[in-house]
Amino acid sequence: MQRPHPPEDFSLKETSPHLGGGGFTGDKLSSTYDLVEQMHYLYVRVVKAKDLPAKDITGSCDPYVEVKLGNYKGTTRHFEKKSNPEWNQVFAFSKDRIQSSAVEIVVKDKDFVKDDFMGRVSFDLSEVPKRVPPDSPLAPQWYRLEDRKGDKVKGELMLAVWMGTQADEAFPEAWHSDAAAVSSDGLANIRSKVYLSPKLWYVRVNVIEAQDLQPGDKGRYPEVFVKAVLGNQVLKTRVSQSRSINPMWNEDLMFVAAEPFEEHLVLSVEDRVGPNKDEGLGKCIISLQIVDRRLDYKAVNTRWYNLEKHVVVEGEQKKKEIKFASRIHLRICLDGGYHVLDESTHYSSDLRPTAKQLWKPSIGVLELGILNAQGLLPMKTKDGRGTTDAYCVAKYGQKWIRTRTIIDSFTPKWNEQYTWEVYDPCTVITIGVFDNWHLHGGDKAGGPKDSRIGKVRIRLSTLETDRVYTHAYPLLVLHTSGVKKMGELHLAVRFTCSSLINMLQIYTQPLLPKMHYLHPLSVSQLDNLRHQATQIVSMRLSRAEPPLRKEIVEYMLDVDSHMWSMRRSKANFFRIMGVLSGLIAVGKWFDQICHWKNPLTTILIHILFLILVLYPELILPTIFLYLFLIGIWYFRWRPRKPPHMDTRLSHADTVFPDELDEEFDTFPTSRPAEIVRMRYDRLRSVAGRIQTVVGDLATQGERLQSLLSWRDPRATALFVTFCLIAAIVLYVTPFRVVALLTGFYMLRHPRFRHKLPSVPLNYFRRLPARTDSML
Repeated sequence: MQRPHPPEDFSLKETSPHLGGGGFTGDKLSSTYDLVEQMHYLYVRVVKAKDLPAKDITGSCDPYVEVKLGNYKGTTRHFEKKSNPEWNQVFAFSKDRIQSSAVEIVVKDKDFVKDDFMGRVSFDLSEVPKRVPPDSPLAPQWYRLEDRKGDKVKGELMLAVWMGTQADEAFPEAWHSDAAAVSSDGLANIRSKVYLSPKLWYVRVNVIEAQDLQPGDKGRYPEVFVKAVLGNQVLKTRVSQSRSINPMWNEDLMFVAAEPFEEHLVLSVEDRVGPNKDEGLGKCIISLQIVDRRLDYKAVNTRWYNLEKHVVVEGEQKKKEIKFASRIHLRICLDGGYHVLDESTHYSSDLRPTAKQLWKPSIGVLELGILNAQGLLPMKTKDGRGTTDAYCVAKYGQKWIRTRTIIDSFTPKWNEQYTWEVYDPCTVITIGVFDNWHLHGGDKAGGPKDSRIGKVRIRLSTLETDRVYTHAYPLLVLHTSGVKKMGELHLAVRFTCSSLINMLQIYTQPLLPKMHYLHPLSVSQLDNLRHQATQIVSMRLSRAEPPLRKEIVEYMLDVDSHMWSMRRSKANFFRIMGVLSGLIAVGKWFDQICHWKNPLTTILIHILFLILVLYPELILPTIFLYLFLIGIWYFRWRPRKPPHMDTRLSHADTVFPDELDEEFDTFPTSRPAEIVRMRYDRLRSVAGRIQTVVGDLATQGERLQSLLSWRDPRATALFVTFCLIAAIVLYVTPFRVVALLTGFYMLRHPRFRHKLPSVPLNYFRRLPARTDSML
């Protein structure tokens, strides 16, 4: 039997990286590129050449440049028949892997049999200048080509050679010696890149009415509805209650659209002539470019649109347009006052409305340094051995970043730093690690997908401002075999606040834009719109270059978080019990006080109770002072680390294999009938327990209602009589006396207590409920 991982394997660990190449100055660091470790590179920029000698019998040459440093060799593209080519390509060689004392730049002529040597330029590495931004870029210079013996030959090459770091402007687009084995087709897939999510809008289509429809069968009352299509989104109104040729609906349909608006809104009026048989009565096509935009709920102008009828001619696909007097009355607008939810509400990274005019100023800056990963597991096999080509993706707000891919390494070092503006501290940044399966191009549909290595979430509100957090986060992934640690991701994070007053004011404001509260959308609408938004975002980002693929975007946006999981259900149940445990503990403590388990404490509670009853104005100040003192006391043990994935909280370390198999099942299911039947029966048993609990809660509520309903005439008569006597007694007795008597009765000594239930409880349990009427 396999032993479970020890808990420390899944813990968050503090690290001490050498950030910025310098040291700490207080809580901040000394340089601008200060949340990563410096990595040194030799840069060679090959700009162009001139006056190259002719090598072919045609009197021309097909030149290209080869940059060689030890065992590493980078090559530019070649030009056909050009003696003055221009490349403007940059090559970067990691200083840690340099095994030579000189770099050689060779110009060659492309040939069918063997490429001809045209000349070279070499540099001694000890004489290469160093450059650190914000220094200006090193100006390239012309160098005369030499032959193998060192003699000058015809032709010149414009070059710039310098030592720099990953902060250099040339770094993102440079050819890297680490990726020497990657083909030119796959080179774009390994570079770092910044992406922006498309700007999303809610499209509200208010279908009011239609006029002068012409149904095919004049002898029946038409059952008319409107079908609206926007891209892959299809919505229908209900069938109009006014079954005539002038139907009315006044119904809202909501869609998601992304700028730039590529799809048109297509509305068709259809008549339900039979089961699963609809007859088109006309349609109109509307461009979203001309649709009104609004920032609040002010009504936009309505408009009549002419309907065009399409008739199939003699069963062919050819269609004939017939314009007639039918028209439809619509109110269409782009709602800019809402925030279009494209990620799980629990992990939202942006809560601003769509319309930029409603944005409030930023409150700070989030800086993220993606340092390295340690102990990654092999994700694929190459040449008979395990290998991993890892890269990171981070998402916050509309900005996505992708680091470069580190080829064939279980301990990749990225050392890349990124910055985001922060508009709300109660948001989450998500960082995912993936294995690249597209080093040689291969972006065809149905090809291999990039594998998930793990994910980290950091909530900004849990971070102290201006403090640098350097930690190793466990990369935990749930497999069908159980939870697995795929490695550790080392990050440096800093949240800088520009205005503390503005940030504290954010805590008093609604989480979402005001339109979500003044004119809320239903839960089912929001779920459907969120699904459509994630589909649009993943489609747009997968069309970028290099693409941010659909499987990456869906994993980062937690697309499958709403699917059923027995493990998550257990975890959420125990989370609720954890919340209620405080109340349960207070109840147990009060029970001990009432039963005089510790006589001294009970006497002190009597004295405190007496003071509060005699001086009731002290009750609220005492409560708030007590809460203040508890908060100050807990400050000593405040969390010093950001939260991380917790296997125990998630019940990932105790989950049964069958429950995991169910969690990874497709929707609809792809498992055999016997397994599905067993899981269905298990779900029925769980639902039966929930049903019993819900029924018990309903029973208690119905007993409260029956106090005055006269369903049990004797019980209601007793209660009404008691209420009359209580009203008279409480009127003539001072409230303080009643409070003292009630309190002392509750705190009475055990010798004055009975083990049998109290009279009020006995009475309440005898009250009738509607369970007798249940089938």
